Amino acid sequence: MIFEKSAFELAEAIKTGEISSQEIVDRHIRKIEEVNPKLNAVVETRFAEAMELAKRADEKIASLDSAARETLPSLFGVPFTIKEMIAVQGMKSTWGSIHRKNQIMRQDATVTSRLRNAGGILLGTTNVPEVGFWFECHNLVYGKTKNPFNLKRTSGGSSGGEGAIIASGGSPFGVGSDIGGSIRIPAAFCGVFGHKPSEGLIPFTGHVPVY
Repeated sequence: MIFEKSAFELAEAIKTGEISSQEIVDRHIRKIEEVNPKLNAVVETRFAEAMELAKRADEKIASLDSAARETLPSLFGVPFTIKEMIAVQGMKSTWGSIHRKNQIMRQDATVTSRLRNAGGILLGTTNVPEVGFWFECHNLVYGKTKNPFNLKRTSGGSSGGEGAIIASGGSPFGVGSDIGGSIRIPAAFCGVFGHKPSEGLIPFTGHVPVY
């Protein structure tokens, strides 16, 4: 089942032709549309662009033999989401602050660019607390993100939008950030795996607070 596979398992299934990128992307889009009205985890989407990239991925797969497919990037055709405080070219990065509600990013953050180069397909950005400084996702721009297992409880913060949408099956994997628990707390609250990498391993360029 699509929602039970890891990102790398999905990438392998795409490369072998077991399942198409378009089907994987479409199923996750439909899952977001199903759960997000209640959760408010995904705050800005790019579904049309995602489906177009998935179509191109499938066309490329069809043009390659099995040996050539193995040389494709590690996340080829796999959808993902990303925390709203991490820059995505052409999309908002408000940091949950009403003072930045119309701020559009001119270029990708380094991590965003690397995921695209690895073949990942972005579905949308996810909710954060105001300026990322709270243990729950609630701001005046997008409102509150709720816990997928109990809508009366919080998803945690500051990467709470990521925790909630991944736990709901709306995204195979996502990118958050963590100084004092901002990945680890939502992961614990939402029942998913979250990893804070060693400092300096992933560049902060294009990310708040180090921009």
